[in-house]
Amino acid sequence: MTTVAQAIRAAQLQTDPRAKAFAARAVARDFAAGRLAFVFNVAMPDEPGRPAEPELLPPSQMPKRGKGGSERGRIALWHAVAHIEFVAIDLALDMAGRFGAERGPDFVSDFLRIAADEAMHFALITRKLRALGSRYGALPAHSGLWDAARETAHDVAARLAVVPMVLEARGLDVTPAMRDRVRAGGDESGARILQRILDDEIRHVRAGATHFTAICAERGESAEILWKALVERHFRGTVKPPFNDSARLAAGLSRDWYGALA
Repeated sequence: MTTVAQAIRAAQLQTDPRAKAFAARAVARDFAAGRLAFVFNVAMPDEPGRPAEPELLPPSQMPKRGKGGSERGRIALWHAVAHIEFVAIDLALDMAGRFGAERGPDFVSDFLRIAADEAMHFALITRKLRALGSRYGALPAHSGLWDAARETAHDVAARLAVVPMVLEARGLDVTPAMRDRVRAGGDESGARILQRILDDEIRHVRAGATHFTAICAERGESAEILWKALVERHFRGTVKPPFNDSARLAAGLSRDWYGALA
C-alpha cells in the first residue's frame, strides 16, 4: 500500500504544472478514501518540482504589469495569480508531508484538502489564461514565494504562523479589490473565480489559525504572543494595511493579533 508520504512527495516532485495539480487532487481523494497508509517513510524534498517556464525573477526584476484594462495587463494579472496558486499547491502539500507525522491525520486531511483547492484554483486560472490567448509560463514570475517554506522547515508553528496566517491572510485583503476591478472591466467570469478563491482562502486561513492555536495550547504559550514573535523572526516582508478585518475575523484572526505588527 502506498504511504501518504510517498504520494505527497511524488506530487511535489511533478514538474509539469497540470500533472502536479492532478496529483495534488488525487492525493487528497486517496487519503480521504483510506487508500494511503498513514506512514511517513520518506522525506519531503527541500525544493519542489518546477517547470522550465515561467522564468523566476527576484521581485525587483519583475516587469511592470501594464494597465489593468489592457490585454497585456489582464494577462499579466492572471499569470501572477496563477503562479501564486501553483506555488500554494506545493506549500499545502509540504505542510501535510513535512509535519503530518507529528500532527496527526486531521492535520494531514486539512492541508491535503487545501492543496486540492489550490490545484482547482490553478486549473480555473490557467483556463482563463488560455481564453485570453496565453498560458502559464508565458511570462516571468516571482521567485520568492517558496522562501517561507525554506525559512520555516524546522517548526510547524512557524510554518503555520507565516504561510496561512500571513501570506494567505494577505490574499483576504487584496482579493476583494482585485475582484471588483475585474468585474468593473466587464469580466464577470473572472470576478466569480476570484470570489471562489476568496471564499476558499477564508477556510484555509481558519485551518491554519485553528492548528496554530492548538499547538500553542499544547506548548503552554499564548497564541497571540507566539504568533507575533514567529512572524517577526521568520517573515521577511511586512504585515501592512489595508486589512480586510471582516474576512480575517471570519478566518479566526482578530485585529488584536496583526494590528500591532502593521
